[in-house]
Amino acid sequence: MPQELSIIHLILHAGVIVQGVLTLLILLSLMSWAIIFNKWRFYRKTRHEAEAFSQAFWSGSDMDTILAGIPQQYPDSPLPNIFQAGYREFMRTRREAGQSAAGKIIAGSGIDGVRRALDAAFSREMEKLSRHLPFLATVGSTSPFIGLFGTVWGIVNAFQGIALSKNTSLIAVAPGIAEALVATAFGLIAAIPAVVAYNKFSADLKRTGANMEQFGSEFLNIVSRHLKG
Repeated sequence: MPQELSIIHLILHAGVIVQGVLTLLILLSLMSWAIIFNKWRFYRKTRHEAEAFSQAFWSGSDMDTILAGIPQQYPDSPLPNIFQAGYREFMRTRREAGQSAAGKIIAGSGIDGVRRALDAAFSREMEKLSRHLPFLATVGSTSPFIGLFGTVWGIVNAFQGIALSKNTSLIAVAPGIAEALVATAFGLIAAIPAVVAYNKFSADLKRTGANMEQFGSEFLNIVSRHLKG
């Protein structure tokens, strides 16, 4: 009896539908953990590179020097990418103004161009940072119901077996009920880490987004002082 109620025995001797549900939940759980570890490393890298870039930017270094060092020091990092987009647009505007007859940058149009470049870069970086988070939310919200489906199906099969055998003793009922409940347990095992990770990464995403928006506003203020009205 103890051997029949072991988790491995219950899984191996479960019905086809229940085994399919368990397999699906295991796959969802493995995919969730892969995303969790990748996101954890990516968010930690993003945070450290943002801190290092902010220190370099506000230390008074030349912006051309900072721009030249980004590919080596901050490859594909959100905050440096936003700076690149805004500064390249600013330099392009200055070059075009230098070639014009007046040799002046119109403050309104110049700022608008830089702002659009910053907004576009911000959207791209936010999309990159939020990638795969909806999958974690989906796993966290649907896994318990998938497990519940396996449980209901297993209990129905257990009662059908009881009706056919006409044996209602606990020894006869326990394996079928236990087999069904394993699906619910697997659903929770898949859902809980996904929900916790989604909430944590969502908070990190909001914090990172706020930092990027603040940097964009401060960069616009700097640029506006260099535009001629």
